Amino acid sequence: MPPGPPSPAPAAATPEKGGRRVWFDLHSWVGLKLCVLMAFVCFTGTLAVFSHEIDWALHDEMRVSPAPERASWGAMVGAVQQAYPAWTINGLSAPKGPRSAAMASMETDEGRLRFVWVDPYRAAVTGDTHWFNAQRFLRNTHRHLMMPVKFGVPIVSALAIALLVTLVTSLVIYRHWWRGFFSMPRPERQRRFWGDVHRLAGVWSLWFIALIAATGVWYLVESLGGGAGGQADVLAERADNAAIAPTSAITSAITSAITPAAVDRAIAQARSQWPGLEVRRLALSDRGIVIEGQAEAWLVRDRANALGFDTTGGIVTGRRAGTDLDVHHRISEMADPLHFGTFGGLATQLIWFVFGLLLTALSVTGAYLYGLRVADAMRAAARKAAKRAGKGTVALPTENEAVHP
Repeated sequence: MPPGPPSPAPAAATPEKGGRRVWFDLHSWVGLKLCVLMAFVCFTGTLAVFSHEIDWALHDEMRVSPAPERASWGAMVGAVQQAYPAWTINGLSAPKGPRSAAMASMETDEGRLRFVWVDPYRAAVTGDTHWFNAQRFLRNTHRHLMMPVKFGVPIVSALAIALLVTLVTSLVIYRHWWRGFFSMPRPERQRRFWGDVHRLAGVWSLWFIALIAATGVWYLVESLGGGAGGQADVLAERADNAAIAPTSAITSAITSAITPAAVDRAIAQARSQWPGLEVRRLALSDRGIVIEGQAEAWLVRDRANALGFDTTGGIVTGRRAGTDLDVHHRISEMADPLHFGTFGGLATQLIWFVFGLLLTALSVTGAYLYGLRVADAMRAAARKAAKRAGKGTVALPTENEAVHP
């Protein structure tokens, strides 16, 4: 099973001469040539599924103790602004779990990026960490191998084509593969055992391989210019709406600093106008406030659902709903949740992690099986050579044979 070459035993998986042998050779060649890179990309992607949890374990600033009630979004923004008055807050993300802090994306007075962590129950800043954390390291390594994005992303995404090739070829060379879901490995011989393990893991991973390959092909298309493009700017209508803004105490200059009161006002309006919106993130700038999250549309990124407000939080400037996206944009928004399994919380993350390890193991065991095949072939060739050499040797006659032929 993909992405490495399977052992030819048992007979059900042994390619016959002719067409199936060609498929087997193609499966082996692709798996062998790309096994190291494929295993590395699969493993870093597998770890990336739990990259936030890795950072949570590494940084005390990200860990908090739960309390009965949560602080308001405005209170958290105010805590960050008070703790770091010289820094600029660009956004605030909801905590990933009950024991996680909320994350504020900040820019220092020197122009560097930092993450500031806020206790979501007590609206107290717990500290700040570097922007380049475990999550960023794994993302950049998995996504573009730390290379320039315009080169690295197409290279990594092109591995999806290799995954598709190994997927299709494995289904051809492993006849009646659907019978292999409960075929336990046979320990009689090393090569047979690992071949059975390879096929068993491959059969159970078929759906996952197809999913990763499909989303990988989509990333390749996007990297080569076929992306869906930017989303409609939910702050684009700010100027028009400002012309009809009420002359009340909440109205202020467009470029004024966003206050905690303005944030809470925007959140209240969002919940009133869009009750189904679960707020996951705030984007803050001198243009206004953007509230992003999950709503009626399933399997989309948080940015697919958004409400824009002016800097006072009192005027709605635009709305974007995942249910209104065209097919192209909907596929684009679905790719990440499907690729990393983040749409179902820890449950789907765990499933993706397990099958990511299986996919990594398929690359390693495929290369190992090829090595065993080569070693067996070399030993067989050596035995044949020795046998031919033995047959070709002329034995000298004994003394009795010389006297009595």
